[in-house]
Amino acid sequence: MESVQHLILSELDTQGKIEDTRTLMLPGASQLAVSQDDQLHILGALNSLLSREMVTYTTQEIQSHVLSDEGKQIALQGSHEARVWNALPVKGEGKPLGPKDLKAKIGDESAKIGQGVAFKNGWIGKDADGFVKLVTSIHDSTQEDMREVDSTGTLKAGEKALAALRKRKLITQKKGQWFTVHKGPHFSAKVEKQETDLTTEMLTSGSWKTSTYKKYNFEADGIPTAGGALHPLLKVREEIRNIFLEMGFAEMPTASYVESGFWCFDSLFVPQQHPARDLQDTFYLSDPAVSLPPPQDYYKTVSEVHEKGGYGSIGYRAPWSEADSRKLLLRTHTTASSAALLRTIATQPGGFKPAKLFSIDRVFRNEATDATHLAEFHQVEGVVADRNLTLADLIGFMRVFFSKMGIHQLRFKPAYNPYTEPSLEIFAFHPMLKKWVEIGNSGMFRPEMLEPMGFPKDVRVHGWGLSLERPTMIRYGINNIRTLVGHKTSIEAVERSPSVRF
Repeated sequence: MESVQHLILSELDTQGKIEDTRTLMLPGASQLAVSQDDQLHILGALNSLLSREMVTYTTQEIQSHVLSDEGKQIALQGSHEARVWNALPVKGEGKPLGPKDLKAKIGDESAKIGQGVAFKNGWIGKDADGFVKLVTSIHDSTQEDMREVDSTGTLKAGEKALAALRKRKLITQKKGQWFTVHKGPHFSAKVEKQETDLTTEMLTSGSWKTSTYKKYNFEADGIPTAGGALHPLLKVREEIRNIFLEMGFAEMPTASYVESGFWCFDSLFVPQQHPARDLQDTFYLSDPAVSLPPPQDYYKTVSEVHEKGGYGSIGYRAPWSEADSRKLLLRTHTTASSAALLRTIATQPGGFKPAKLFSIDRVFRNEATDATHLAEFHQVEGVVADRNLTLADLIGFMRVFFSKMGIHQLRFKPAYNPYTEPSLEIFAFHPMLKKWVEIGNSGMFRPEMLEPMGFPKDVRVHGWGLSLERPTMIRYGINNIRTLVGHKTSIEAVERSPSVRF
């Protein structure tokens, strides 16, 4: 743009005025700036100079025409009627050409369009079963018109002829412009750099006194601010939270991402030799590596149940390691927080009272990622504590709960969990993956877990942990969890994701 600005200022300096910018020869060009692309380039330079009050200009509007694809073909190869005439033999000097042969020779479109016009012009006639030339030479005015429009943008024949070509869709109208340029109040043959900010160096040296400054355009529109958008996980989380609240549940506090091995495993009657406690399954902390001691009376009871048994159980009959119990880790499930709260409920003043609790929060497992697994995900945790609950109550609740989420195809599979007996895995059918996907685990907490906490013998507790990501995938038709969470997530998809209504 700077080279075009210098050209304009140089012309104004020598001529005093630029009558028509189409007469300019742009830098590096081999012809005058007659094209609209050239004029747009000049317009950018003029607006930049106008903002500095170095020039003024007026715009001259013009109408021009350009060839359509069909018009370009006619300009190059001749009109359809001329191509029909060229393909035929002179009458009496060759075999007449039939309709099929004519189409094969010049194409269906040219044969169809050109045949009627050539007949009307008297160029061709019928002979036997075919066509022949009736004249030895023709004047292809249509091709001449196309070439004239292509070179000048108009026709000497006037608007009526142009309208006829527009009606045939051989040309299209195009608006154009050029400019008359005058010197502005601050005209100079050179473009000086305009400062946009005062700097310490300018103030120190005093150069700010002689510098030229760029004007602020206070009427210019700012960059539109983009509104925030909720991630699909947050939308589904809120829907699930509302379902729990509607069913009379209270939300548990689960802000602690870091837990001890005692609350994450030992209090849940998970043996210290269980594979879930290995390094390949759990993220352990190195600093700090050890937790504060748990309540001593409860800690002692739990360790004895593990090592020697109790409450109708023979325990695991394995050595107890306080070091394993005190290790700090990123929680593998929010049941660690549920265990601490359940003990509070069991020992609350006034004795046991039924409770329905839930939480939705983040958990961490040292897993390889694939289309349905992540090392960091969200767990929907729920517990119901009451007297004389049964497994049928748990299954019935799951069906009602998931039906409110719009998931009706469920399967329950017997499973093993160290802290629940009986236990059930919950599967839902994923219509995109076209297979059953595990979405949760559930069961009834074991007496070895509940009674050391202080619960009466007739109290039963339903517990379940559900994935937040997988129901979200089913709801939004996502077949790869890595496009839902992480660096492959599409911001545009987040902004356009619909509200959830189960």
